[in-house]
Amino acid sequence: MADPSSYRPKPGQIPDSPGVYKFRDEHGRVIYVGKAKSLRQRLANYFQDLASLHPRTRSMVTTAASVEWTVVATEVEALQLEYSWIKEFDPRFNVKYRDDKSYPYLAVTLNEEFPRVQVMRGAKKKGVRYFGPYGHAWAIRETVDLMLRVFPVRTCSAGVFKNAARTGRPCLLGYIGKCSAPCVGRVDAEDHRELAEDFCDFMAGRTGAYIRRLEKDMQDAAEEMEYERAARLRDDIEALKRAMEKSAVVLADATDADLIALAEDELEAAVQIFHVRGGRVRGQRGWVTDKVEAVTSAGLVEHALQQLYGEESGDAVPKEVLVPALPEDEAAVTAWLTAKRGAHVSLRIPQRGDKRALMETVQRNAQQSLVLHKTKRASDLTTRSRALEEIAAALDLDSAPLRIECFDISHLQGDDVVASMVVFEDGLARKSEYRRFQIKGFEGQDDVRSMHEVITRRFRRYLSEKEKTGEWAEDGEVPAEDDGRPKKFAYPPQLVVVDGGQPQVAAAKKAMDELGIDDVAVCGLAKRLEEVWLPDDDDPVVLPRSSEGLYLLQRVRDEAHRFAIQYQRSKRNKRIRSSPLDAVPGLGEARKQALIKHFGSVKKLRSATIDQICEVPGIGRKTAETILAAFATAEPAAPAVNTATGEIME
Repeated sequence: MADPSSYRPKPGQIPDSPGVYKFRDEHGRVIYVGKAKSLRQRLANYFQDLASLHPRTRSMVTTAASVEWTVVATEVEALQLEYSWIKEFDPRFNVKYRDDKSYPYLAVTLNEEFPRVQVMRGAKKKGVRYFGPYGHAWAIRETVDLMLRVFPVRTCSAGVFKNAARTGRPCLLGYIGKCSAPCVGRVDAEDHRELAEDFCDFMAGRTGAYIRRLEKDMQDAAEEMEYERAARLRDDIEALKRAMEKSAVVLADATDADLIALAEDELEAAVQIFHVRGGRVRGQRGWVTDKVEAVTSAGLVEHALQQLYGEESGDAVPKEVLVPALPEDEAAVTAWLTAKRGAHVSLRIPQRGDKRALMETVQRNAQQSLVLHKTKRASDLTTRSRALEEIAAALDLDSAPLRIECFDISHLQGDDVVASMVVFEDGLARKSEYRRFQIKGFEGQDDVRSMHEVITRRFRRYLSEKEKTGEWAEDGEVPAEDDGRPKKFAYPPQLVVVDGGQPQVAAAKKAMDELGIDDVAVCGLAKRLEEVWLPDDDDPVVLPRSSEGLYLLQRVRDEAHRFAIQYQRSKRNKRIRSSPLDAVPGLGEARKQALIKHFGSVKKLRSATIDQICEVPGIGRKTAETILAAFATAEPAAPAVNTATGEIME
């Protein structure tokens, strides 16, 4: 491990100007690339006291052996150079988005004499027009099949094209009218290119004018009694409309925008992008990245923009890019995108309306993508086995912890203190074994005392059930209820995980020592830095960022946190002061909500007349009189609460 002070530049040596810097390791490999408005200020941040640095930043500067920089004229140049170096050196400590799958594009090879429509994957080529990406290749083929009726562009490979030209016979598509057969000279290169450009215009969203033109041609053909031509044009229009229906209209017509959303946790981040062209979603893609550097949401957005548009130009960059957070160098990024497009690009956060609603949809997709990514890792047997082995090695256990129990404390400013216990067996959640605890012995924000109590209660029950039946049989059977099911706390875990650091671990260990339990391992997972704490150890165990064991511990901890929050919220909702309408006899939830919806609040309802209350559907005169009578006897000081939403209505 290198000492950063050994390669720290001398004072005054670093220029106070925009630039890009590189950290290299002892072998000369570039391990991190960054940019800065002021190189002097930015690099000074890396040479602080190691204890004050983020763990990932600390790991990077202690791995590095030298730092160098390049001065540029503007922040836009710094952005461009940073992207180029990241692509060239692939530094291990930079955020690297990786596609969660290889996305197919609909491509038109305008760089050929006779342009071809085809499915393409991989790196984009110069002179090829791309549309998408699409979720599946079959979706592209369905769209192309519908549109070839109207735009009979070549789709065959170079070999098939040359063979048809040599024999003078077109392929099947040429015979059935889905190819203009330029291979045998039915159309010349100029006419075929015009067809391909019309195809591109339609795919780019300029659909309305083309369909209106076809409709006019159909009407003219019908008036001239060319009914066969009119029928063919009618079928062409229907085919194009079916192709258009495959892309839902989500924004106003002619809107071109890309929407980028994030979902992240301590170790990973998922990005989802929706491509909207002509008001329709034309494509979708997603990435997942390991957060190997200390990076904010704004930084993740900036890296996503570099990944998305780094090698693009022209129409590939839309007029508008909607993001969940603006990059720190917003002006530089906007200028860079504008230069890429050749026209102004708006980079902003949607605040309201259809764009905000669509952004929420993209956000849900990002969240699902992150969950799916983690679920795939958790569902793999080999991965689970490796995770358990890594935990056993890191905690110095005799064997892999096949049963892990995790405990978490939840409260709202010291009120409604509850605890959760979740169980993972063989690396998978066993929800039938989940338990929850209500902490009644004391109130207040004392997670340590709460943790001691819940661990004591859990293992006291275990010992109690064990004493009733004696030691377990050698075949592993456990005490059972009268119906044959195992008792609630009959199974002992091999590992207890608590949500917290050294104080919570010490409390859990103390509780188990007081009960005489010495065959169950204890550890804690501190959420902020993802450090594993062991009893009586002054320093935490730091598992590698890519460790499957760390992923499993994180999933267990997050599940315990979710389960505790769920229970705490349910208790809080029951404790919320009820509405005066609850005192009205015979008034059910449906009619309570109807009254609140009609008047807007209990305060306005209290001041209403009997006739006004009778205007509410389902409320008769007798019920209205009962409501006013209940208000007259109720204490006016109590605020009314919407029992469905928990909102105070006055």
